[in-house]
Amino acid sequence: MNEIETLFLEMKDTSELMIDLAYSALLYDSREIAEEVFNLEEMIDELNANIQRKSVASAVNDGNVEKALVLLRLATCIESIADGAMEIADVVLRDIEPHPILRMSVMESDTIIARVAVDGKSVLVDKTLGETKLTSKTGMWVIAIRREKSWFFGPDENTILKKGDIIFARGPKEAEEDLFKIASGRKR
Repeated sequence: MNEIETLFLEMKDTSELMIDLAYSALLYDSREIAEEVFNLEEMIDELNANIQRKSVASAVNDGNVEKALVLLRLATCIESIADGAMEIADVVLRDIEPHPILRMSVMESDTIIARVAVDGKSVLVDKTLGETKLTSKTGMWVIAIRREKSWFFGPDENTILKKGDIIFARGPKEAEEDLFKIASGRKR
């Protein structure tokens, strides 16, 4: 995979996560998750700028302007998706009252996205997701991890958790508390 393809993949994964997080922030009125969407938007902007630079450089080198235009348009489309997620999250941050239909959908929904920090006292520290058996213990499926400014999308059983990691997990509402307890070190 070349560098531009890698950047596109990261941009696509990031925008998908932003949509998931934005809807969760809206449905569950979570300022924390809404703020994560805004942080991810900065990452999207950087990726988009890198793709634009590399696409133009590629066109200068090989003379294929049409290919560069396609890449620029695709990057712009992904940026638009990310901007849409940011607008959804902005509703939460501006404390706009959700529509009654949204409230009804929250009551009917059986799946949430939780955001938890891994504390230094947690049994999760320095263990792989496979070793922790987090999904079977809590019912929550880890969909992304933020470690400082780095993101890991779709982590697998070999992904190692570190102190300070922010875990984003999807699962039933009733499983959220167990996830918080394990990540905070209050439960083994």
